[in-house]
Amino acid sequence: EPTVRTELMEQIPPIAIFLQESRPNFPTAFFEYLMPIVVRYLTDVNNQVRKAGQEALLILLEQDLVAQSDIENKVCPILLDLSAPDSDDEYKVEAVNIICKMASMLSRTTVEHMLLPRFCELCSDGKLFQVRKICAANFGDICNAVGQEATERLLIPKFFELCSDSVWGMRKACAECFMAVSYTTSPEVRRSKLSPLFISLISDTCRWVRQAAFQSLGPFISTFANPSSAGLYIREDGTLSIRPSPQDVNSSSCQPSSNVTLLSSSANA
Repeated sequence: EPTVRTELMEQIPPIAIFLQESRPNFPTAFFEYLMPIVVRYLTDVNNQVRKAGQEALLILLEQDLVAQSDIENKVCPILLDLSAPDSDDEYKVEAVNIICKMASMLSRTTVEHMLLPRFCELCSDGKLFQVRKICAANFGDICNAVGQEATERLLIPKFFELCSDSVWGMRKACAECFMAVSYTTSPEVRRSKLSPLFISLISDTCRWVRQAAFQSLGPFISTFANPSSAGLYIREDGTLSIRPSPQDVNSSSCQPSSNVTLLSSSANA
């Protein structure tokens, strides 16, 4: 019964945590018995079971309970099969969603070598706009997962494609994650390639795309600042924050001369 399998999946993470804490007593129980069930349920015929399996997998990855060998030899191959061009539409949408969510939890090498080529293919999926939408919405996370070199070499061309997609929702999603993409690139790429691209979004024919671009304008501009002098940095959750300077921490008053300097620096930036 699907309800039984769903309930079982919900119990896997707490059982895995228990086994992890009791590893001397059960050294291989998780890898031999539970992990194969999680992997198998990723392809279950019932969508509720698959959803429970996907949620369980993400919890296990987040808790660092899955061995690197299992990720590369068991989990990634299944996701690559499910996201293949000839795969069922529903399975493909689910697989690309899991790939995007997994990226921040895996090592850079694993993401770049095993998942990045498929992600680039999915960005150009002409059959399902839902697949492209998921790729666009998570583009910044993928860039952050693989780093600057892979982003500039492989992902920026795909980002250009998505920013000019015929579906306005795709362009809006790109505008919303523009800061995260820009933060991963070099100042030269940011200035020569991303700036003209952002202007195209802020001048888009669709008002929803323009609105999203204007909301991202400030964060995008902030990526041009020098973090050491401006104090701007990106938190782990992807939000922009300001690190107070030592002078601000030590001083309780705001001097007029400091304000002038700050405004002058902002204008120059």
